[in-house]
Amino acid sequence: MAKIENGRQSADTMSIRTVSSTHLDDESSLGSDSEINGFTSDRHTDKYGFIGGAQQSSEGQTREVPPEVLRQREVKWLDMLNHWDKWIIKRFDKVRLRCQKGIPPALRGRAWLYLSGGKMKKEQNQGKFQELDSEPGDPKWVDVIEKDLHRQFPFHEMFVSRGGHGQQDLFRVLKAYTLYRPEEGYCQAQAPIAAVLLMHMPAEDAFWGLVQICEKYLPGYYSPGLEAIQLDGEILFALLRRVSPLAYRHLEKHKIDPILYMTEWFMCAFSRTLPWASVLRVWDMFLCDGVKIIFRVGLVLLKCMLGTREKLKACQGQYETMELLRTIEPRYMQEGFLVREILEVPVTARDVEREHHSQLKRWKKNHGELNFKSPPRMHGARLIMLAEPPRRQDLQQNPTIVLEVPQPTPKLKKGKKERESKKKRGSIKKPQAIEEIPNPYSLPNDPPPPPTTPPDPPPVSSSRTLETVQETDTDSTDQQPPEDLPPEDLPPEDLPPAKESPLKQSTNSLSSTEQDTYL
Repeated sequence: MAKIENGRQSADTMSIRTVSSTHLDDESSLGSDSEINGFTSDRHTDKYGFIGGAQQSSEGQTREVPPEVLRQREVKWLDMLNHWDKWIIKRFDKVRLRCQKGIPPALRGRAWLYLSGGKMKKEQNQGKFQELDSEPGDPKWVDVIEKDLHRQFPFHEMFVSRGGHGQQDLFRVLKAYTLYRPEEGYCQAQAPIAAVLLMHMPAEDAFWGLVQICEKYLPGYYSPGLEAIQLDGEILFALLRRVSPLAYRHLEKHKIDPILYMTEWFMCAFSRTLPWASVLRVWDMFLCDGVKIIFRVGLVLLKCMLGTREKLKACQGQYETMELLRTIEPRYMQEGFLVREILEVPVTARDVEREHHSQLKRWKKNHGELNFKSPPRMHGARLIMLAEPPRRQDLQQNPTIVLEVPQPTPKLKKGKKERESKKKRGSIKKPQAIEEIPNPYSLPNDPPPPPTTPPDPPPVSSSRTLETVQETDTDSTDQQPPEDLPPEDLPPEDLPPAKESPLKQSTNSLSSTEQDTYL
């Protein structure tokens, strides 16, 4: 009989493991710095920070976005983040489309914080995380959290070291949440959620991102009893009947309860199931559109693995079916295939809510009232913002890197003769030289950076000055996107023209914005 701790069955929580969990505990001693040096020297670290394990990606497995396309997307995302309230309210379809294409890696952490509403929550609770971080915490939860730290992505360079910075920050975030929501405490599935956030943002931002996911996106998932995840399991099973009747009948025939195969999928938001490139794409859409994306991913995997008669021939019983769902074929989890299939699944947020209402009535009839009543679920970033409209200052970006720009020298007063000679030369002013910041993401057609101390320009005639003004105006216009950029990804025409060029504007933003990545 499963042991129950704080209303959680150990069978449920023990199932929340990584793909290679059979040997993780034996290799969990990869903690000391000396062991890490020997461990990483002989292994390749992929672009996501994995030095081994099932989620390490090799060259050619991930889809590489052309640099010029990635550059254009960064410019557009910077513009959206600078005017987030207007975009999320008036042009949410465009935000959704850009999330489906994938958030640029350099801006993913900040975009996740804005999509989830964590940015607003953080600004409205200044100093709250520091206050929780300074408290010792409940010894009961502190002990459980410390035992789980080394199990979270042990092959990622951020968490491979016992007592390293990654594990320290993970402990801080999880302990702070137990103090922020003492009625929920700590659930083992919260650790991978917090770890994914920490890979992209500092500890304080990751804490508020975790709060939003637990309260808005997946409310009740981590509460005692796991009633919410059981309800969503029944919702998934009911939706499967419409998406893949063959898979539905097979699972019903062998009496395979949804909680047996979907607990880890949903509670960890597929962070321990999919390849890492697919995890990031799923999270981009999940934080934009809500839990319906998680349902769609589950339906796609069930349909691909159990949706044909050829597949069902290999699993004649319950054991064979469970083994098949534990070892999903890599081709079905590949980034391009999975995203395309997710977008084609005909399941909306209204379908999820309608089925939730039906399953809740059935639950009350069979089990009575829920022991833990969670707040209503918010389906996506737009509904979260509409439910709690932010103040303008809550969305302002607070730069952590401040550039010191030298102040211009004061101009001396000119005599009467100099003023008269200036009037005779003409009324066209000589353009002022703009101090350019070196572009960290330069394109091939970008002009070379200007010298740090440009020499004084020689005197020019009025006609030459006019040509210079015209050239400056031409350079300050928006750059044309590359020809291979899809039409729907072009900048919107109805936005007001920017005062600066997108290239210069994005340079300033990337150089003086919040800390986007934590690694």
